[in-house]
Amino acid sequence: MNDSVPVYLVLGASGGIGSALSRRLSAGGARVVAAGRASDRLDALGAELGSAAIALDARETAAVEAAARTALERHGRLDGIANCVGSLLLKPAHLTTDAEWSETLALNLGSAFGAVRAAAKTMKGGGSVVLVSSAAARLGLAMHEAIAAAKAGVIGLTLSSAATYAAQGLRINAVAPGLVRSPLTAKITASESAAAASIALHALGRLGEPDDVAAMIAWLLDPAQSWITGQVFGVDGGLATVRTRK
Repeated sequence: MNDSVPVYLVLGASGGIGSALSRRLSAGGARVVAAGRASDRLDALGAELGSAAIALDARETAAVEAAARTALERHGRLDGIANCVGSLLLKPAHLTTDAEWSETLALNLGSAFGAVRAAAKTMKGGGSVVLVSSAAARLGLAMHEAIAAAKAGVIGLTLSSAATYAAQGLRINAVAPGLVRSPLTAKITASESAAAASIALHALGRLGEPDDVAAMIAWLLDPAQSWITGQVFGVDGGLATVRTRK
């Protein structure tokens, strides 16, 4: 085994951004431990990359910690964790059920908390953690109350944990994507009118692709970015910050 080869745990690896990230990291020579809900997509990704595939529910922090320990024990090191687990709920608050609210928090904020806790417990020599927030946490978008609250929590978690674990050498950052074409957003992007309306909100005039976000996550995982922590990077085509004149 080449001890200089970095090892990364990708949570939500079977999703659009998670699979793009796993492929990008593997192509760059890293070892990837792909984790996510048991599915044919996860198994196929593991076979494609020749990597370990761990079936887990990222809402369960103990399962995430076990996956991090497995990665460390199997490869002798763990250099980073990326949490690409998430969901999308577009409903106003008064129509959101208690179950939907709890599920949104668990999948988006709970999984992020689990990733940070797992890193703190297993990456004693430092490394990088990258979480996924959303442009919806940085500007007001109608019908996004639950997901915006959960993703705003990810930003708070990023800032606080970056301060807590800096002395341990852990760098903790987040990305905040706009609307990305993926299985998660298929109901929106499959509608011509809905996609067009969303494109109009993105200054660069297109929706994101999974690799647009994966590229930034991979960059943040790289130890070359050793002086970056506690940051939230918008990868959103300008959605949260830019308005062009039409």
